[in-house]
Amino acid sequence: MAVEKITMPQLGESVTEGTISRWIVSVGDKVNKYDPLAEVMTDKVNAEIPSSFAGTIKELVAEDGDTLAVGEIICYIETEGGGEAEATADAPKEESVPAPAAKSEAPSTPAAQEDADAPNKRRYSPAVLRLAQENNVDLEQVKGSGAGGRITRKDIQAVIDSGNIPTADSKPAAAQAPAAEAPKAAPAAPTAPSAPAAASAPKAAQPVNVPVEAGDIEIPVTGVRKAIAANMLRSKHEAPHAWTMIEVDATNLVEYRNSLKSEFKKKEGYNLTFFAFFVKAVAQALKEFPQINSMWAGDKIVQKKDINISIAVATDDALYVPVIRNADEKTIKGIAREITELANKVRAGKLTSAEMQGGTFTVNNTGSFGSVQSQGIINYPQAAILQVESIVKRPVVMDHGMIAVRDMVNLCMSLDHRVLDGLVCGRFLARVKEIIEKMSKENTSIY
Repeated sequence: MAVEKITMPQLGESVTEGTISRWIVSVGDKVNKYDPLAEVMTDKVNAEIPSSFAGTIKELVAEDGDTLAVGEIICYIETEGGGEAEATADAPKEESVPAPAAKSEAPSTPAAQEDADAPNKRRYSPAVLRLAQENNVDLEQVKGSGAGGRITRKDIQAVIDSGNIPTADSKPAAAQAPAAEAPKAAPAAPTAPSAPAAASAPKAAQPVNVPVEAGDIEIPVTGVRKAIAANMLRSKHEAPHAWTMIEVDATNLVEYRNSLKSEFKKKEGYNLTFFAFFVKAVAQALKEFPQINSMWAGDKIVQKKDINISIAVATDDALYVPVIRNADEKTIKGIAREITELANKVRAGKLTSAEMQGGTFTVNNTGSFGSVQSQGIINYPQAAILQVESIVKRPVVMDHGMIAVRDMVNLCMSLDHRVLDGLVCGRFLARVKEIIEKMSKENTSIY
């Protein structure tokens, strides 16, 4: 038998961690290669982790709700057959066994007996370490309920809820004495990493102490919401945001689209939305102003060749940004179809990580819920995001002082001032405005 490791995969080009939302398998289950093991959430996508081997689930290292970095072990699978994998798995076991003489000379202590009874006690998951550090819990004094005495997140939470939190200072003297004598009795025996070693890791942010009154509802933060929060915070901290807005007369566009929408829906089977026209206008302007289609890379600015438009799609509790690739090469009909398909995938939970990678500029349809002015947070590491606001009828002063009711829309742009300046962004927005205001039956084809 050989024991193989399953690690957290990289589910996107900028994804650095994932959260186990649900285990599909349990210890002892038999799985085939490519069978799903767990559902994982990231800030970009929900996905299933497939098994790389056929065998039996030996141990689940992570628990539901645990967040692990890419490459960290999530479980072990016992596979059939020997060979190199089995030899590799056995090698550490041989090295970890102390010499018989050392065993006979070392006095039997309660701590040693506890280690024998709970061999996995000091194998801490990242979630356990984080929760213990945040609440100053001495893991040496916590009894684990997991396999082999392993301490689970539920064990830590139970200790915190009890109010009797064991700290390093409160360790009983009787428990400290054998620990002090152990190195003398068996100097050659290596000791397992313990909580003090974990304490040297960077200290996690302390939870905010918000008073909870009667009738208040406490809503646990999901993995997706944590990931969104982390990315938004990173964008605001690293990218100096600037903001600008332009007012666009979309009267001709509204008349043109309204004259087509019924026939288009019957013929194509999906809606011809205003958003498709705006995405097309932005893609065309990006081709003329490639500086906007750039990213900050520390010691250089990377100007992207492909124009891949990220579009923001919201669900009840999360926000996703699927990508329309090479949007400048697509017709308005093609863009409308992709918007519909991607939005349906997001809401059905079927969006793949590949469909969220490679975006170079984001367009957000904030007007869909009635917004008329907003300041978007840049989709890191892109250099800008454009908010398309609601189209509203307003009185406008026309040529020769005449007043007319027109369909007006605000386009609001947030930009990374490390990459972009006001001049180029102003010219870019002016070009988007020009394209939209000239859209009509005479000069704009949707096919």
